[in-house]
Amino acid sequence: MRQSNRQASAPEGWEGLLEQGESILWQGRPDGRMTLRQINPMQLLFGLFFAGFALFWMIMAAQAGGAFWMFGLLHFSVGIGIAIGKPVLDPLKRRRTWYTLTNRRAFIARHTLLGHRTLDSYRLTPASRVSFLPGSPASVLFAEDEVRVKRGTRTRRIGFERIEDAREVFALIEQVRARQTA
Repeated sequence: MRQSNRQASAPEGWEGLLEQGESILWQGRPDGRMTLRQINPMQLLFGLFFAGFALFWMIMAAQAGGAFWMFGLLHFSVGIGIAIGKPVLDPLKRRRTWYTLTNRRAFIARHTLLGHRTLDSYRLTPASRVSFLPGSPASVLFAEDEVRVKRGTRTRRIGFERIEDAREVFALIEQVRARQTA
């Protein structure tokens, strides 16, 4: 999955996106494999219970005759989604994600499951909170945003997740930040 690319000028497709004097230092993609570590045991149990109850309800409703049992399909699907949705959807999202690091910014490009394309840019400054998350593969986080949740907001860390050459990328980001203070 490693795709490093060191270039001094804007490659094809990057014209008009890079600032004057900005150059690409690294490009790569996240690991798209599914991992069992992403499964939340409580969420899995709740989802399976929810789906199991819906399945039981559908069987009982089907024995009464008619098509009323089909209303349980929605609940069954929701239960399965709760149980295994994140471990299945996250790898699919990562397989449609591309990362680029320049001498000023980090870019995250995505081709969403619904067919939309997004390109997010994060300026790297000396104030940026950069973290190296060890793992197999490791991640480098460099930005944050606030996400609304049921009871307020929570901070979501953003970065290059699950990349093979994370140590090299972390060092490059630190060099970018150091040059800006000099």
